[in-house]
Order: sequence, then C-alpha cells, then structure tokens
Amino acid sequence: MDETDSWLGGLDWTSVGDMPGSLSHGMEDFLLPAEDVIAEGRGVVLVNIDVAGTLLVSNFRLIFVSEGQRNVVPLGTIPLATIEKFHKQPMRATSVSRARDKTASRRLLQVIGKDMRIVTYGFRARTRQRRAVFEGLVRLMKPTRLWDLYAFTSGSSMDKSSDPRVRLHTEYLRLLGLQSCSDDDVANLKGKSMSSRQYWRLTDVNSSYTLCPTYPSLFITASSVSDEELQQAAAFRSRRRLPVISWLHPENDAVLARSSQPLIGLMMNNRSNADEKLVASLCAPTTDRQEHRKLYIADARPRKNAIANGAMGGGSESSANYFQSEVVFLGIDNIHAMRDSLARLRDYLDMHGAASSDGSSSLLRSGGLAWGGGNLSSMSAAVSALGDSGWLMHVHSVLAGATWIAARVALEGASVLVHCSDGWDRTTQVVSLAELMLDPYYRTFKGFQALVEKEWLSFGHPFADRHGLPIYTGGSIATVDSFRQSTGNAGPSSPARIIPGSSFSSSMASHSSGLVSNNYSPIFLQWVDCVSQLLHLYPRAFEFSLAFLVELVDCVLSCRFGNFLCNSERERLQVGVADLCGCMWIYLETQRSPKRKGHEHYNIFYSYDQHQGPLLPPAAALAPILWPHFFLRWACPSEMNTAGCLPSSWVRGGEPENQCRVLAQSLSGLKKAKEKVELKVKQLTAKLEALNERLLMENQAVSSAVVTSTRVCKENAAIKHAIHAIGCKVHFSDLNGTTFGLSSSDEDERLDQNIIAGDGHSSEGMSNNSQSKDQASNLSVCLSLTDEADMAANLFRKTCGDTTCRLRNEEGCKWPQGSCALMGSAFVGLRANFDALKELSILDCYFNPGNETTDSLCLPHSQGHEHGIT
Repeated sequence: MDETDSWLGGLDWTSVGDMPGSLSHGMEDFLLPAEDVIAEGRGVVLVNIDVAGTLLVSNFRLIFVSEGQRNVVPLGTIPLATIEKFHKQPMRATSVSRARDKTASRRLLQVIGKDMRIVTYGFRARTRQRRAVFEGLVRLMKPTRLWDLYAFTSGSSMDKSSDPRVRLHTEYLRLLGLQSCSDDDVANLKGKSMSSRQYWRLTDVNSSYTLCPTYPSLFITASSVSDEELQQAAAFRSRRRLPVISWLHPENDAVLARSSQPLIGLMMNNRSNADEKLVASLCAPTTDRQEHRKLYIADARPRKNAIANGAMGGGSESSANYFQSEVVFLGIDNIHAMRDSLARLRDYLDMHGAASSDGSSSLLRSGGLAWGGGNLSSMSAAVSALGDSGWLMHVHSVLAGATWIAARVALEGASVLVHCSDGWDRTTQVVSLAELMLDPYYRTFKGFQALVEKEWLSFGHPFADRHGLPIYTGGSIATVDSFRQSTGNAGPSSPARIIPGSSFSSSMASHSSGLVSNNYSPIFLQWVDCVSQLLHLYPRAFEFSLAFLVELVDCVLSCRFGNFLCNSERERLQVGVADLCGCMWIYLETQRSPKRKGHEHYNIFYSYDQHQGPLLPPAAALAPILWPHFFLRWACPSEMNTAGCLPSSWVRGGEPENQCRVLAQSLSGLKKAKEKVELKVKQLTAKLEALNERLLMENQAVSSAVVTSTRVCKENAAIKHAIHAIGCKVHFSDLNGTTFGLSSSDEDERLDQNIIAGDGHSSEGMSNNSQSKDQASNLSVCLSLTDEADMAANLFRKTCGDTTCRLRNEEGCKWPQGSCALMGSAFVGLRANFDALKELSILDCYFNPGNETTDSLCLPHSQGHEHGIT
C-alpha cells in the first residue's frame, strides 16, 4: 500500500456529514481567555504524526485536539500570526482496498509556519470542513482593523506593563552612571538635558518624534553637538536616522553608536558638516591621555551592496571626510537572502526529519534515496544540503561582525559607529549582539529585557514588516508608502510594506495563499539564534537558558502580546499598546516565579562571578551549529520527551542539562528536607535543655530538702532527748480529738540516729516523712510529767546508747554492772527539781549544723549542780 494511504485506513469517510454549527462539547477547556472559535473540523488527521482529532480555528490560533486522550497536540497547534502561508493540496483517490470510497478524493490543507514547521491536515471528503477552515483562515489573516488582533482582545485579562519609555530612560541613566529617576511620569523628562562624563548628554529633542519618527523620544548624544546640529545631521542620513550612542564602556569611555547610511550619492561627493561633526564627537579623548581615540565605521553590508545603494542616493562614508576614522565592511547579506535561506533550511528539515509533512519517514521515502540509497556520494550530497541552505553561514557572519566590534571597544578602547542601509536590521543585530558580549548585565533576565527594548523596540526595528503584521496609520491598516508620505521621510525607500494576507491570491480557485510579503524576514530569529550560539560557547555566562530563548521567539511570532506590534515606539504609543495589550515580559516572569531557579528558563550552570568581563570568542570558536531546541522540535516530534526537549542523541548537551536540572531539583528538595530536620533537631534540643534545667532545679530542691530534713531531724532528736531527760512526755492531738504520745520505740530511735548520722532514705520514707509533716501541721502539742515508776522501768529496760558517755569503753556500756553517769546524775530514784529546771538553758552551740555534740544539751556539770539537780 502507498505510504500516503496508511493514515486513512482507520477512518470511515462516509459516516460523517457536514460540520455542525456549534462547538464540540468539552472543547472550551482548551481555549484561552477571550479566545473564540470561528470554524471547526472533526475527524481531521494530522498527517505528520498520523493522529486523528478535532481541528479548531479561533481568533488566535489553530488548535488540534487528539481524539483518544483529548490533549492539545503542540505540532498541530499554531498561532495565526506564526503562519507564513497555507494552501490546499488535492490528493489521489484511495487504494483498491478502499474500493467503496475510491471515487472520493482526499482533501489536504498544508500550513507553513515561521517557526520552522510544515503541518498537513487531512479532512474527510464531502463534509466541506476544509473549505470552512480555509475560509476562516483567510478571513482571520486579513483583519480590517489593528484592534482585531488577539493581543487587543485579550489585553483586558493580562497584566499591563509600565511605560517602556520610562524603562529606556532608566537604562540610559545606568549607562551614564547617574542615579535612577524615581518619577514615572515621562512628561517631566522633556526639556531636560543631563550631562555625564563631561562629553555625553541625554536629550529629548525627539520627544515629538519630528527629528526621526523611528527613533526613541530620548537618546544619548555628544554634549558638544547642539539640537539644531542634530536636525541638520538627521537630514543627511537615510530615514533621518542620525548617529546616536547605544552603549558606553564603563572604564575606557569608548562608545558604541548606530545610524543609517549617509546620503552621499553615486559620485560620493555629498557632505554634511553637521554630520561630520557629530561623528567626530564620538572620538572623545581617552581617559589616560588627552588625545582623541580612533573611530571605526562598521558598515554591516557587503561592499558591493554599499556601492549599489549609492546609485539610489545612499552609500558609505569616506574615511578622508571623517576625523580619525576607518571604514570596515562586515559583509552581512540583506533581509531577502535571510528569508530565502530560512526557507531552504525549513525544506531541508521537512525532507530529512523523522516525520515530514507528507507523513513519511526520511529513512523510508523513495526507498531511502533521501539518504543516498546506499550510495556514499549521494548520501554526502544529501547531508551537504544543510550547508547549502546558507543559514549557518549567515549566523557566522553576524557573530563574527559582532565579535570584531566588541574586540575593538574592549581591547583597543576605540569607538565604533555601525550602520547598514536603513539602520534597523543588520545594524540592530550586530550592535545588540556586541553589547551582549561587552556588558554582563545584558546576560541576565532583567538586562536582556532592557537590551531588547532599547535596541530592537525603541530604535525602530520594523517588527510589523518583518513578521508580516498590519501597521497603524491613524486608525486603519495601510501600506507603508502612505505612512512614509505622511511622515515626510527623506532618503531612498525600501520595498513597500504589505499587510498580512495581501499576498494571498484573490482567486479561491487556486486554493493557495500565495507568497509572503517581500518585507518578511527572520531578522530577530536569526539574532536569537546567535545568542544561542554564545550560550553554547559560554554556558556559565548567561542567567537564562535555551528554553527561555525558544519561549521568547514563540511569544514574538504569535503576537499574543503587544510588545512587538507595530514598527516603532511612536506607532506603539499612538495605538496605546502598553495600556491595551498584555506584556510579554510580565508573562515570562510569572511563568518562572513559582519555581524560581528550578524553572526551565533558568540556566542551572549560570555563575555570576564566572564571566564579569566581556565575552570575546576566538575566530576558531565561531563555528555555529544548528540550534536543535528550536529547529528540530517539529522535524523530529517523535524524539521529543514530555519536557519538550530532545534527548542527547539529537541535541548535543540537551540531556545533560535536563539531568543536571533534575539533580538540582532533587538537591533543592534534599536541602529543604535537611532544613526541616535541622529545625526539628533544634526544637528537640531546646526541649531537652529545658528538661535538663528543670531536672537540675528539681535536684537542687531535693538536695535542699534533704539538708533541711536532716537538720530538722537532728533538732527534733535533740529536743526529744532533752524532754526525756527532764522526765516529761509529749502528747499530740489532731483536730479530731485523737491523742497519741511521742514514740520512744527502738525503731524510732534508730531512725533518729540514722538521720543524725546523715544516712540516706528511700523515697518511700521521704514520702512518709512528708505525710507526717502534713499531719503535724494540724496537731497540737502538750507536755506532761512522766511517772517515776514508768521512767525507772524504762531506764532499766534499755541501754541509753549514748556514744558520748565518758564511762563507755571499747567493750560498750557497763551498766548495770557498772555505774551510769546518766542515771546517777538525773534519774535513778530522784525527783526532778523543777525550780532549778526553770533556770536551765540550752546553749546555742547545739543548733549549729554539723556540731558533733548536738545530741546532748551541752550543759557543764558544774552548772547542773548549781541549779540543784541531784
């Protein structure tokens, strides 16, 4: 079976009627805010990858939704502004195996995009779905008003940016070394000229855009040149784009300036004193020696092109007429050569990709003849087709020219003036690329935005012309000729700007959209490709990644935002783009904010301190490679992973970058987990320290209680001995009336002796002691005399156990065989003399802690006899 028939076999072509008038159920989930569906085709096949689904035509894009998983297929979903052209393709009848449908024709629609994709959609026969989709595309590609673009329709639902002129003013103040202005009202800037470094000033002579309609309202110029001389110099330059300063070196004060070609004429005899003075002012004295520096005039065109422009009134400068100057030609081709080169590259990728627009593989097409069919010479010729496209050669020319300019400024300290024909294509490419090499600030997210807005937007790169978009001329879409007549531009005109869709054939019988505008050219895409080459050479020098550059190009081509609409700052101001449309920069920042440095737009290899100086790649390193992240994503869709990046077998360095990003995310997760664990450890450590402090306080309290208890026990034992010694009993009574006497058992006395000796007690004993203290707090105490018979019997029944008795020896107490001092002096058969007891006093030395004699009354014998104790 023919390869072109394989993708039709699974469909029943006769079971579907005309397209319904309402949107299919559930398709609303795939639409963006303010996106409306104009036409719909069901049962459509995306031929490139042989997937069936539903094709929607909205006011913003073509949307292809697969039937099985109902997912938006990126290959088949393309913004309308990204479409370069489209046309119908009739096909042969079905094969014999489809005999019942062999009279039915297959209806195809091929869409060619500016982002290197060629997509083919297959429609069912006899449904008129292809006609509805085709007519919807024709109508949407020819808007009658600029405000019909989706960027204005969806602007109310997006974040707006501040006035870009204020951001430009802030960038100029940074270049001049002045503090940023806090006033956001740009009207307050008019009429003010600020000087810096003695030689340069910021002028608003173009505030009304009368000096040059395609220049910004503010720019830097020489202090020695007046505004009147600027007017005269502008008349000598094409499109009145006079020489102005784009960048100043912060150390050697060399400048990088830009302009358009001078109008010297075919005979090269036209001159302008004001222009020559303005160019000579760029040769400001060097910082170390008061002598003028050298000036290079870099003409970005080939020499032959410059001479050819002389026949139309343009041309290039003569070094004899400009002070200390040298004219150099960079040899970069014009916009037409770039457009043709990209078209050849796109055809090459479609032919040799994994799956082409006709649904066949490059490895199987025509028996493998695409790769030479086994013939090495033919295979080499097929591979050389990439070089024949010329795209890499043009990228090399831009890179080499920008590197040469950056080296002159950084190494020689010379000033450079760059121009081409009109000064808004090749000039913008090499100037902005040279600034990217010279200034590390431009290699950050914030700086890159400032660079694009300054060199590409403010200085009037014609995005509307180069991308085939409508232009604004006071309320309607018109050709560029009427616009230039209204502005009174001088100098030779480039080909007229053509509105999108005007290249479409008026005859629907041709089933083709025709050719694109003659002004269309991928200038900005080529510059971003050059940036990707630098990022490949210096992966640690850029804060943003290759994925960010791809997203940037897609946003610019889609026209979803208003930043890149119109051809100049003046047109965007008149339309009110900043107020009516969403801002691309805010959108991109919002995309990467949640994940921060974990987002794919961040370059995980970026090192701020690694490349703080200029990037000056040697000539041998300027060998560009095909940018696979952008050019191979549609030609090799089956090789793309879910992240949208190609594996290492197709993209050099792509897979290591993805692996490093995954490892970086894992490392970030581990760091967060480590922080949580460390925080938990700190909390547990703090709790443990608090418990240790509390335990220490408890131990101190216990020790203090033990000391106090020991002292009290000693005091109680001494008092008890003293009370027993005088022949008294102690009676306790609680609140309930229960009366009990002081225990005199052997166990109690042993307990008292242990306490006096300082022995430890169990916690149970201490608990009982504490309970006794609690009970004692509710007791009353009284003393009574002991009966003599009881006292004598008690004395004879036990040993006194007085270790301090002088009559004891090593064998122990000798009583009753021997005498007893205690009995002889106080108790035996005697009655106490209570009159003498009243005079008895207890010495204070007893209550001293640690006193060895605290168990006695410390009474001298003489004192006892003196008080009548017998």
